Amino acid sequence: MANVIERMERAGRPPLYALTPAEARAAYEKGAGVLEVPKPQLARVENFTLPARDGHALPARLYAPSNEVLPVLMFFHGGGFTVGSIATHDILCRVLSQKSGCAVVSLDYRLAPEHKFPTASNDAWDGLRHLAGNAAQFGLDGSRIAVGGDSAGGTLAAVCAILARDAGLPIGLQMLIYPGTTSHQDTASHLRFAAGPLLGEALISYFFAQYVNSKSDRDDWRFAPLNADDVDGVAPAWIGLAECDPVVDEGIAYADKLRASGVPVELEIYRGVIHEFVKMGRAIPEALKAHEDAARALKEALQP
Repeated sequence: MANVIERMERAGRPPLYALTPAEARAAYEKGAGVLEVPKPQLARVENFTLPARDGHALPARLYAPSNEVLPVLMFFHGGGFTVGSIATHDILCRVLSQKSGCAVVSLDYRLAPEHKFPTASNDAWDGLRHLAGNAAQFGLDGSRIAVGGDSAGGTLAAVCAILARDAGLPIGLQMLIYPGTTSHQDTASHLRFAAGPLLGEALISYFFAQYVNSKSDRDDWRFAPLNADDVDGVAPAWIGLAECDPVVDEGIAYADKLRASGVPVELEIYRGVIHEFVKMGRAIPEALKAHEDAARALKEALQP
């Protein structure tokens, strides 16, 4: 991991927080696949759209290892609600589909600053609800659905699990990869890793300045799931965290909140790695382990 960080620093690219959101998106897109594993080939890879509540067509991509009617993971990409896309998380979604035997649908929710809070969580929930209600038309099993995502996408997955409980929509698993869950970035791990590497206080503040407008936005549980009144009866969770990551403490805190409400939780903390490590499988063995662990959890939760 230290070697990867050293190579990143040697490359001398400007930090994302020094760029405009459009420039940051382009830079993140350009670097997204550099350390990924080779791209798995799948039987089905299809692009389509899902409707948001305001009529906007949300791009989505389906991955499936066969043409059978499969259970499905709805996946939300990370990127601080500001960067990231279906393209930046294409390989991760392919890996999860291939290793779990499940279908994966990756959703391009709308990004900040053009689309402020709560657009991302609204889009995520609208996409999930439509997919669940119309799974048959995509050749999927709507009775076996999971939600998941990394970083900001993990936040969206946690939010969707709560909304699904409230709507009576059965969810088999919430797969949360280093999710953000707090209103304010003041945990011990935020202080410890304020200078990064990769993700630090400056970049987190930059992302959230694009997305949230006010203290009330930050305190809303759809931004900070730790603030949810209760999480009784939400889907079982698989939570994968990076040890050397500003958000590790809030990931543990969310696992504790779920467990205190009787929700089954499997928590994995991958040692010696940083935020974004799951997309570094070419260089970091812990990424390959996380792929295996997440896929196994998905398979166990969704396969009959």
